[in-house]
Amino acid sequence: MSSESSINKEASEKKTASMMLEIINLEVRYGVIPALHGLSLKVPKGSIVTLIGANGAGKSTLLRTISGLIAPHSGSILLEDREIAGTPAHKIVGGGLAHVPEGRLVFPDLTVKENLRMGAYLRRDRKEIAADLEWVEEFFPRLRERISQLAGTLSGGEQQMLAIGRALMGSPRCLLLDEPSLGIAPLLVETIFSRLVDLNQERGMTMLLVEQNASLALRVSDYAYVLETGRIHLEGPAAEIKNRPEIQAAYLGH
Repeated sequence: MSSESSINKEASEKKTASMMLEIINLEVRYGVIPALHGLSLKVPKGSIVTLIGANGAGKSTLLRTISGLIAPHSGSILLEDREIAGTPAHKIVGGGLAHVPEGRLVFPDLTVKENLRMGAYLRRDRKEIAADLEWVEEFFPRLRERISQLAGTLSGGEQQMLAIGRALMGSPRCLLLDEPSLGIAPLLVETIFSRLVDLNQERGMTMLLVEQNASLALRVSDYAYVLETGRIHLEGPAAEIKNRPEIQAAYLGH
């Protein structure tokens, strides 16, 4: 299957309607400076939802708030109808949500295998952990080839695979992905996004994606939100958003 066909998706393929994640009137401030202004969005179970917007629009702030790294000023964050706003990050991870941060943030002085095992630090099911480790190595064969190599010696694309694999070791139901293509060679970007689509289609993994490559993000996603200065400026099915003239002019280089 070509990389183009493997990452082409249509929103009509999705048949789930229940919500994995729902953000309601979220306000986030850095001191007295507002970063998110009454932001609301929904991520249905089994879907890939993307956030696009200029640098400083609030995309990474939103992901960090959802995952518990930033405390919101007000508003609700519902993970499968459970309120998690203000919950400590480790408890959110234990509740089924994993965050793959911008810049990958692997542990450079640990091996690939040790990094992957760190992703399962909250789990006690040893047999299942071993099975998941085997699965992640099969899912990203490049990691298996480098399983005993220090993470700091990997290429940017390999580190991104490792960061995603480490998140998967936590056995999440929802992934937050912050700029997974940043600083990575185009060929490996296609490989990584093909794997993400496989993960969504084969395992039903729900994803909220922040991505600088708007064309690629909209191609693999079901629904899209456009952020401008901490507010939702536009939303709709990804295919429709991609065809809007203002989006093509601002983000797609048309």
